[in-house]
Amino acid sequence: MQKPQTVAEQIANILREAIAEGSLTAGTPLRQDELAARFGFSRMPIRDALRQLETEGIVSIHPTRGAFVAQMDSTEISEIYAVRELLEIEALRLAYPHLTGQMLDEAAAVLDQIDMEPDVGRWGSLNRVFHLTLYGACGNARLLGLIEAQHNAADRYVRILLSNLDYRARSQAEHREILAACRARNREQGLMWLSRHLRDGSEALVKFTK
Repeated sequence: MQKPQTVAEQIANILREAIAEGSLTAGTPLRQDELAARFGFSRMPIRDALRQLETEGIVSIHPTRGAFVAQMDSTEISEIYAVRELLEIEALRLAYPHLTGQMLDEAAAVLDQIDMEPDVGRWGSLNRVFHLTLYGACGNARLLGLIEAQHNAADRYVRILLSNLDYRARSQAEHREILAACRARNREQGLMWLSRHLRDGSEALVKFTK
């Protein structure tokens, strides 16, 4: 059962989505007074939302010039995916003994959804659901929270990867290799495919931004 979202979390979700889909492009100023008027709230939840997005690497906050949509760069991509690999390898390792057939079936159903989903905007969120479905059995809520934060930071990059670079077929093939290894209870194979999946995605995006 999920806890209700705060106003700041709701605003952060809306801004994150606008940045990921490209309607708020890199370098766009995010002025607190304008956002407060737009959302009909005080500046406090706006400020908290921007701070949250700053921790995810999506927004840059300058002491005098205010908040801006963060630039996309290869260094950030490499850092996000390196952190994702460390966290997600550990989460899958911990989850392996506790993965049930139902969990694996749910993960497979998400992959089928990705195959059939025509809306590019949904691919990033479905990709996140697939990964977190596998990691959910790890028994470490703090670890899962860190992983979700990195997925949020990577969301716009994932969308570029799956759409602009026409990477969906390759990504899905790697997803199914991870899932097959989980079904076979071959932990080392599953961890190898997860590591490869994240490194391949990082390398493709770094090439795209150069």
